[in-house]
Amino acid sequence: MFCGCFGQTFVVALSGGAIRQDFGLSDGAFGALYAGVTLASAVALAGLGGLIDRWPAPRVVSLAAGLLAMGAAGLGLSPNLPVLALSLFLLRLAGQGLMLQTAYTLLGRWFSAERGRAVSLAALGLNAGQACLPLGFVAVAALLGWRSAWLGIALLLIFVALPLARHLVVRERVPVEAVRSGPAEGATRAQALADPFLYLLLLAMLPPSLISNTIFFHQVHLAESRGWTPEVLAAAFPPYAVATFLCLLLAGRLIDRFSALALLPVYLVPFGLACLILGGVSAPWAAFAFMLLYGITDGISLTLFGALWPEVYGTRHLGAIRGAIVAIMVLGTALGPFLSGLLIDAGVPFSGIVVGMGVYCLAVSGALLLVRRRLIGHLRGRRFAAA
Repeated sequence: MFCGCFGQTFVVALSGGAIRQDFGLSDGAFGALYAGVTLASAVALAGLGGLIDRWPAPRVVSLAAGLLAMGAAGLGLSPNLPVLALSLFLLRLAGQGLMLQTAYTLLGRWFSAERGRAVSLAALGLNAGQACLPLGFVAVAALLGWRSAWLGIALLLIFVALPLARHLVVRERVPVEAVRSGPAEGATRAQALADPFLYLLLLAMLPPSLISNTIFFHQVHLAESRGWTPEVLAAAFPPYAVATFLCLLLAGRLIDRFSALALLPVYLVPFGLACLILGGVSAPWAAFAFMLLYGITDGISLTLFGALWPEVYGTRHLGAIRGAIVAIMVLGTALGPFLSGLLIDAGVPFSGIVVGMGVYCLAVSGALLLVRRRLIGHLRGRRFAAA
């Protein structure tokens, strides 16, 4: 979970200003490049997502860590646009994709009765990365340069993260419930993709990644347009991390008690308010308010993302289903930086874009509340054979 942060936009975008300067890219051009490699990584992930259903966990972890290290090293050494694009592709595929895909799938498969609590505890790795990596990266890049910072990340992945991760996943776990009930049941990927309610669930699960991806990708532009120093948004990550930490632990308990489906309609409300504040207030405190409210939604979201899909579609083909779901979500999130970059180039204020995203969050929450009973009844009534 922690290592997946190195391929997340909130870390990659910290080098966005330097990359645009070194390669002569505008906001729109860099957004298009980033969207392109993200879309490509989504397509690749759809094919690779099922590996965790067939390969032993240490092999999948080794593949993910190796690709992530190659992406980090390539970004640090990139002499031209093709190498830059390939490096960003590997970072997105392995970090946002395979690392988190592997972690969430194993958690969904290895835990049952207290799956929510297990996911919330493991997701503290993401929480820790969000808390320390932005300020840490800014400090190292200021001292050694952004390229050296990425080379250091590559060394960290190969010599520290990979051996540790392989050790932690070497033993397969089976929930007691699964031992008693026999082979795991669940939908196939085709059955899940044919379920129309899947896409309603995706509309609810998409905003945290899509909106945060867009805002963090353009954080340098946002800071410059508001007259903020680069450290303002980076300094707002610790309070965000505290809020995420507390809500991670709370969400795990609530999911185990009430179900992931019960939390789905309300968790976006804080994020909607956060976007309205960030888009409408130009004072530096808006960054801290945004990150604090975003932390509430993100803490719940990180737990929901691990608990919702096995709750709805079972664990039999969870890796393949999650790979397809993540690919669809990545396809959606890739459009955020691209379209917003084009709008910025066209003269549309970024603050207006952020306000619009806040309205979307609140609208989705309202829609889910209206169909909540029908949605829960439909999904709880589904049964899939252990095919």
